Amino acid sequence: MDLQTRKILFIQEFLKLESEKAISHLEKLLQKEAIEETALKPMTIKQYQKRIDKSIKDSENGRLTESIQLMSEIEKWS
Repeated sequence: MDLQTRKILFIQEFLKLESEKAISHLEKLLQKEAIEETALKPMTIKQYQKRIDKSIKDSENGRLTESIQLMSEIEKWS
């Protein structure tokens, strides 16, 4: 069975779920998987250089967040 078929079958089964607990578990699993998938992909040299160039331009154009302001924002999160 190919991946597309498996996804469709999974979605069909998911739509049949009535359990809030089961849906919450699946949501958490999906979120965890998405985080791990993006976190584990290393940047290419080209992507890294592009990010550096963008950061330099942001700095030159005043698009910065001071650390004190950032800490203040973080305190509001909880």
